[in-house]
Amino acid sequence: MSLKLGLTGSIGMGKSTTAQMFAKEGIPVWDADAAVHRLYAVGGPAVRPMAEAFPDAIVDGAISRDRLKSIISADPTALARIEAIVHPLVAQDRSDFLDRHDADIILFDIPLLYETGADRWLDAVVVVTAPPEVQKARVLERPGMTEEQFDLIVARQMPDAEKRRRADYVIETLTLDAARDDVRKLIEQLRGAKPDA
Repeated sequence: MSLKLGLTGSIGMGKSTTAQMFAKEGIPVWDADAAVHRLYAVGGPAVRPMAEAFPDAIVDGAISRDRLKSIISADPTALARIEAIVHPLVAQDRSDFLDRHDADIILFDIPLLYETGADRWLDAVVVVTAPPEVQKARVLERPGMTEEQFDLIVARQMPDAEKRRRADYVIETLTLDAARDDVRKLIEQLRGAKPDA
């Protein structure tokens, strides 16, 4: 039985980099964002049901995220209908991933982990964190990002302090070396805690 470990963190906290560190240590990583991209791509499982519900969202045989944003802005009921299509498909993708990987630990990289209630089916959660000024500097280095956009994104996410309070484990990502050490120590700790290890 695999230990299902969740990984989350606010924007700019180093979640994707930390997920790669787990992968380099041989831990299978399921990435929620990548799953949605697969579902939305040409031939993806979400394309046909979405085309029936929102024909304007389809561009060149794939689901356009920009079109979806416009649809959601124009219609307050659209988001719930989109989620009703996409969430079961994401859950199926995740279940298929679990079936394909016979590992003692499997990592689930989920941006809105607490916001979507994913902590209910996970065995433990790791939150990545960094000081607010480091977070802001990292995000503002991204192409096209403005302070206003950054503030909007942060306002929509659960506060970092609340995520840390709810986490089973916290990894600070101030430096790559320290974060990598923490990832390795956590894997050792989790393997040591498993009765069948």
